[in-house]
Amino acid sequence: MIKHVLITGGAGFIGSHLADELLEKGYKVRALDNLSEQVHGPDAVRPDYLHPDVELIIGDVRDKNAVKRALEGIDAVFHFAAMVGVGQSMYQLTDYTDVNNLGTAVLLEALIENPVQKLVVASSMSVYGEGLYKDATGTLVQEGARKIEDLRQHEWELFGKHHIPLVPLPTPEYKKVALTSVYALSKYDQERLCLVVGQAYDIPTTALRFFNVYGTRQSLSNPYTGVLAIFASRLLNNNPPVIFEDGNQMRDFVHVKDVARACRLAMETPESDYEVINIGSGNHYTISEIAGKLAAVMNKDIASTCNGKYRVGDIRHCFSDLTKARIKLNYAPQVDFNVGLAELAQWLEGQIAVDSVSKANEELALRGLTV
Repeated sequence: MIKHVLITGGAGFIGSHLADELLEKGYKVRALDNLSEQVHGPDAVRPDYLHPDVELIIGDVRDKNAVKRALEGIDAVFHFAAMVGVGQSMYQLTDYTDVNNLGTAVLLEALIENPVQKLVVASSMSVYGEGLYKDATGTLVQEGARKIEDLRQHEWELFGKHHIPLVPLPTPEYKKVALTSVYALSKYDQERLCLVVGQAYDIPTTALRFFNVYGTRQSLSNPYTGVLAIFASRLLNNNPPVIFEDGNQMRDFVHVKDVARACRLAMETPESDYEVINIGSGNHYTISEIAGKLAAVMNKDIASTCNGKYRVGDIRHCFSDLTKARIKLNYAPQVDFNVGLAELAQWLEGQIAVDSVSKANEELALRGLTV
């Protein structure tokens, strides 16, 4: 029986909400977190939002001794520790590979010595690259990609034969992966490492591919975090959200409390063992819509701006097919997007954000990572 749970990266955005979910259901929770400055700021102290009943071990997932200590008496592990962000991963290759890939390997070696009853690893929709499409004949297209010459002409969509635009569809788990960024590559490596080692050593393992997670506690001063947090940071500083391309790219936004519940269900449900499962909302919005909705709930009369540039590693459309999550986990999202946005806006009223978005975009441009 699972009683005591470890969350790597447990002092972060999703990890802390999962801790709340688990504590409410009667589990004991321990978190291993290095309190990264980019996420938690320069002070590196236990965040106020982390539930007081969470036992926090401050340490790095790459530190074998810290991981061994964190695993003592643990029955199940959620592996969330990772560097996040597509853009930054394209020039901080060593850091992303070190934290995400090596950190996972260190954890898995420790789990071989100290097996648990369940391992759940956080993967990402980024492993799909472009989502699933169909062409004008109705044929599914699993390996869609945009051409640089089209992007330079500001033709942002994917095209099939005779230059007819492809139609985006909900993306299921069987869709072939297309790793378009170092971040995506590292997340795919995390999920495959965990599944391969889990099967070899009889550690039941589930990989959850999160879509765009939003909600309270997301780092507002990290310019490489989720798009809603980035837009919030801009709006809090009375600056317009900056959108790449034309703003019509579509994404699936899922509330962090739905994600936390899905994680718990994956731990508790044997049917999820050795499976890869999408966790999203099943809905999709354009990025321009999202910026407008957020500005409205924050009472900011600030219109977003589209910079008409393509960022290397970005994809056009991707949103979730939740069929497998419903079957394997009995999961269905519960938080309405407008309700979730209102909750986020209320939390944002008391927050201070350092707006580093322009600096981050300049960094990408200087490195030739925008077109």
